[in-house]
Amino acid sequence: MLPIKNFLIVLKQVTVGNKYYYAWLGFLGLLIFIGVVSYGNQLHKGLIVTAMRDQVSWGFYIANFTFLVGVAAAAVLLVIPAYIYNFKPIKEIVLFGELLAVSAIIMCMLFVTIDMGRIDRLWHVIPFVGKMNFPSSLLAWDIIVLNGYLAINLFISFYALYQMSHNREYSLKIIMPLIILSIPWAVSIHTVTAFLFNGLSARPFWNASILAPRFLAGAFCSGPAVMIIIFQVVRKVAPKVEIDNKAIFKIAELVAYAMGINLFLLGAELFKEFYSGSVHLAPMKYLYFGLHGHNGMVPWMWAAMIFNVTAFFLFLRPQTRENMFTLNIACVLIIIGVYIEKGMGLSVPGFVPGTLGEIYEYAPTFVEKAVTVGVWATGALIYTLLMKFAIPIYTGELRFYTKEETSSN
Repeated sequence: MLPIKNFLIVLKQVTVGNKYYYAWLGFLGLLIFIGVVSYGNQLHKGLIVTAMRDQVSWGFYIANFTFLVGVAAAAVLLVIPAYIYNFKPIKEIVLFGELLAVSAIIMCMLFVTIDMGRIDRLWHVIPFVGKMNFPSSLLAWDIIVLNGYLAINLFISFYALYQMSHNREYSLKIIMPLIILSIPWAVSIHTVTAFLFNGLSARPFWNASILAPRFLAGAFCSGPAVMIIIFQVVRKVAPKVEIDNKAIFKIAELVAYAMGINLFLLGAELFKEFYSGSVHLAPMKYLYFGLHGHNGMVPWMWAAMIFNVTAFFLFLRPQTRENMFTLNIACVLIIIGVYIEKGMGLSVPGFVPGTLGEIYEYAPTFVEKAVTVGVWATGALIYTLLMKFAIPIYTGELRFYTKEETSSN
């Protein structure tokens, strides 16, 4: 009966809270409900209710998927200083970053699922169940690396939580091989995602050899920026959780380096396209200057450019990087900037102009926006419940006991 008792304790832990906690859960529940209803409409009528067409077949869903893969991969920026270099301030919060990676990967899978017109055929790409066309299919590689990264982070996180919940130190000998494996695996999930774009030879906008490095550089900017904001929220709502400013400032310093690399790679790509002036310049012109009167993406891309450059200089200077007000402004700017650049700024222009020279200016419909918000709310709910369970264990307020431990007490 003890496992059942422990389960009831966990259930009580994640369902009981103050009025603000219930309000937050209710708000997320409402957004999820709207998303589910909108997705039901999409399932019933088909992808015609979205703005995706033959001319632009990857839209808002894939844009969010690409961004979130970066958020998940960014957990490695905590893993390396925490476990490899034993940097204590970050080691104390690395668990929260790994749980964020779990939530982000689940959202990635949801976005891939809702982007499919026929989800009843999803079983074809499930490992050991369907025919994945492995290793020739890059989608099969993506499914393997995403599920593998999810499994690694789940095991490390819950093993550490299980040991802490029983007043035992977790053994690095057990999880260190997985920690070492998670570093190249984190790189692989974003690299394979980049290769999904990179491997389409008919889309010259994506046929750049630096696309994968740009993906990684962008990931190591936006993901840690999300974590910096979340850690401050955690510190506010759970005062017993000690998150040292040294950890936040160290993460911010790493973001400064990553953003510098990201801007350099973007500049190299812009130079190559505009200086050569080849026929493949059309997608880049569409992004930054418009193409034959179609300029829907132009203000968004220039806003992203301004946000990223501004954030870079805020992160670069220690005076602004170590000031919470300017640091938070920089984090918000970098999240929005990378979200635009690696989202719609990446997926849409690859299809412009079309193979017949047609320019279809894509803009997401209400259904796409509602479903997307529902997926983000689902991820936020998962992370909230995980943190509601993990924080009391982390602070020592919640402990479980085996039958032997109970009888000895």
